Amino acid sequence: MGEDATGREPVRWASARARGVLAATVIGSGMAMLDGTVVNVALPRIGAELAVGVAGLQWILNGYLLALASLILLAGSLGDRYGRRRTFRFGVIWFGVCSLLCGLAPNIELLVAARVLQGVGAALLTPGSLAILQTSFGERDRARAIGAWSGLSGITTAVGPLVGGLLVQVWSWRLAFLVNLPLAALCVWLTSRHVPESWAGDGSGKLDVVGAVLGTVGLAGITAALVTAADAGPVLVAALAAVGVAALVAFVVRQVRTDRPLVPPALFADRTFCLANGLTLLVYAALGGVLLLLVLQLQIAMHYSPTAAGIAGLPITVLMLVLSAQSGRWAQRIGPRWQLVIGPLLIAGGMLLLRRAVPGADYATGVLPGLVLFGLGLATVVAPVTATALAAAPDEQAGVASGVNNAVARTGSLLAVSVLPLLAGLGGTRYADPVALTEGWRLALVICAAAAALGGLLGLGVDNAVLGRAPAKPRTEPRPGATAPHPGECVYCGVEGPPTHVRPFAGPRPG
Repeated sequence: MGEDATGREPVRWASARARGVLAATVIGSGMAMLDGTVVNVALPRIGAELAVGVAGLQWILNGYLLALASLILLAGSLGDRYGRRRTFRFGVIWFGVCSLLCGLAPNIELLVAARVLQGVGAALLTPGSLAILQTSFGERDRARAIGAWSGLSGITTAVGPLVGGLLVQVWSWRLAFLVNLPLAALCVWLTSRHVPESWAGDGSGKLDVVGAVLGTVGLAGITAALVTAADAGPVLVAALAAVGVAALVAFVVRQVRTDRPLVPPALFADRTFCLANGLTLLVYAALGGVLLLLVLQLQIAMHYSPTAAGIAGLPITVLMLVLSAQSGRWAQRIGPRWQLVIGPLLIAGGMLLLRRAVPGADYATGVLPGLVLFGLGLATVVAPVTATALAAAPDEQAGVASGVNNAVARTGSLLAVSVLPLLAGLGGTRYADPVALTEGWRLALVICAAAAALGGLLGLGVDNAVLGRAPAKPRTEPRPGATAPHPGECVYCGVEGPPTHVRPFAGPRPG
């Protein structure tokens, strides 16, 4: 299958193999990131061609987010046990095949089913990218490799809206999915040729499959209840909600009782860890809700072309790319608290400014000011909040803490996409009416601004010295039988951009 990691030489920076490993991981994780931004831009065309209401559009996003959020922790464990290269390559193949199914889907039902399966592939390859870098490169080159991966992946995210708009406008929304096929083929070839195999431990540990199933059923039940609330009968909605709540309760009980939980309950004994993840949930819920409705408002109510709508959102990503690394350094130098307060408040202010993005408004005065303030807020808060969540956990649990924060962010987006159209009065096909959409858009922005501001209030309670804490119970010896460093043991990392973008801090780890 691949070379054993035992006794192998680490990959050296600037070697041909290093370039191959970096290219494989950037392309693999980039597909998952690109897919989100590309599909958002394609939603109006999908709705028009397949004649679906807002619930159908919600499920196109939620099916993917549901699988990704609920399976990402289990996927990381699969890589540790069965081989990170093997799991990553399988995830890329799975993602590519499901992208083909999405591109060929003749109706909304098959498209949503394919999106759920595509989310499974994304869960397999998302944690694998960083794990491969951490276990392939030597200690001297690892930080440089992760930094390069972060920057290149950020560029992928930046061009996503533009690429999505061009693909949709050139031919069809189907290209937004079919573009993944050549990327997946190239990634598989690079992975097979350049990426070394690695494992953690002796592979004898049990996987909490039952916990993963309960978490998935719980999120699915709650999501289905929220999405169908406007159109389904009250009995069905209540039944779906009951199933979801019961499954989530059972998930929590299992995590407390099992000796190998997906989410160790001890993590939540730290107040700062809880507050950082609560802030993540609220900010990413606000972000996911606004980005869903923004592309609809621009294309349907303001008559932007798909390409113009994609370009319109670029200021947010550009500000994230330019400022996030510096934001992480500020948080390490002065403590994260005030950035965790100010960032969400800037986001809330940007959302309120976006209420001016209505039919007849020009881009420079109606759209751009809100996007700039929104982007400044994201750049201020995203790196510090995820770095805070990681730093609040013991070093031996840094990997699972990162996974929890990632899953919380995806869950926030999932819940926002599920409930926001309902709260904004955009059920059925009302989103296709420019007048109704504009009314719902302006109300939704107030709701999302309130959620972001509440996140800022949570930031007041974090431990401002958390990024300077001495590591709790540091692991100085390799785990017995380990053939390569475990992903959770690379603790010199802060986070730039969404939680899947990781960049090392410039200075040495405090303490």
